Amino acid sequence: MENIKKSVFKIVTASGTGSGFVVGGYDLIITNYHVIKGDKVVAVEDYKKDRQVAHVVMVNPEVDLAFLHIDGFKNTANDISLQDDIVVANAQKVYINGYPFGMPYTITEGIVSATNQPMGNRQYIQTDAAVNPGNSGGPMLNEAGVLVGVTTAKFNNADNVGFGIKHSDLIKELNDFTFDDNAYRVKCNSCDHYTIEESEFCSNCGNSLDISIWEEFEKSHFANFVETALEELGMNPVLGRAGRDFWEFHQGSALIRIFVFKRDYLVATSPLNKLPKQNLQELMTYLIGEVVDPYYLGIHQNNIYLSYRTHLSDIFTDHADTIKENIKNLALKADDLDNFFMDTYGCEMAIESKEEN
Repeated sequence: MENIKKSVFKIVTASGTGSGFVVGGYDLIITNYHVIKGDKVVAVEDYKKDRQVAHVVMVNPEVDLAFLHIDGFKNTANDISLQDDIVVANAQKVYINGYPFGMPYTITEGIVSATNQPMGNRQYIQTDAAVNPGNSGGPMLNEAGVLVGVTTAKFNNADNVGFGIKHSDLIKELNDFTFDDNAYRVKCNSCDHYTIEESEFCSNCGNSLDISIWEEFEKSHFANFVETALEELGMNPVLGRAGRDFWEFHQGSALIRIFVFKRDYLVATSPLNKLPKQNLQELMTYLIGEVVDPYYLGIHQNNIYLSYRTHLSDIFTDHADTIKENIKNLALKADDLDNFFMDTYGCEMAIESKEEN
């Protein structure tokens, strides 16, 4: 199971996070439709915290599956295999792989509680393995690393009741999809035809399609403001999104978070380093005396932070461009300061930091 993490990804959208994965022989990243609903371009993060931009190229809402395409991506990790004739039996062990609550990669173990649990118009695999928000779209595997299902849901008011889309349903979707471009395609589950143009009906059989399938998440004025600043950093803002009006990304080794605080303030902050075991007085003297205006250095739970705060109303004033510049420069300064504190005072990097290549 150790190598499986190379094939499992965190899917990051403007609405939140989920999981996705690749299987041997395919370059597409597989996830749930409900994970990427409202987005046609998302970020995909691997276990090393590296992110890439991915285009949503296929959605089948009825099956709750979606495929993502990354330009130039080749799947060289064949640790998850897909087998037509795999037998799924009650009480067999299964492993849920993914990123619950947006946390680092985890594996939970359980058994198959039911192989054909009916819900709605479909049948699912039911398991007692721990399934949490963020696991959706990740692989459900047997002990040999063979795909049993695609984790999709759990009952909110019940313990140990999770569900997976059957591997046979995924095999059909992969076999049907023969395109290699970045176009957004909606599959009609009635006739298996793909529709590119926005429509309330399948262009092949006339089956009704939910028009919301084509609708994209509408960004707030605040989101547009922040993402303009991120573009000035030279990054694709899609790679920084971590939820609604929340951004989290690495600038070099430093983790940067940008969010709204108490509905009144724009806050940008970065956990830089852990406090050292020695030279603490010397470090404190520096922290108290150093002027980093418009930012400030602080300590929280034995970690050094660099932060910036301004009232939300300020982004509608003549100071808007200055605020964007301050956001951009905080990211750059954080990437310098974490190395400074490590080299000068022996401070370990914060646990959130990313090891640079």
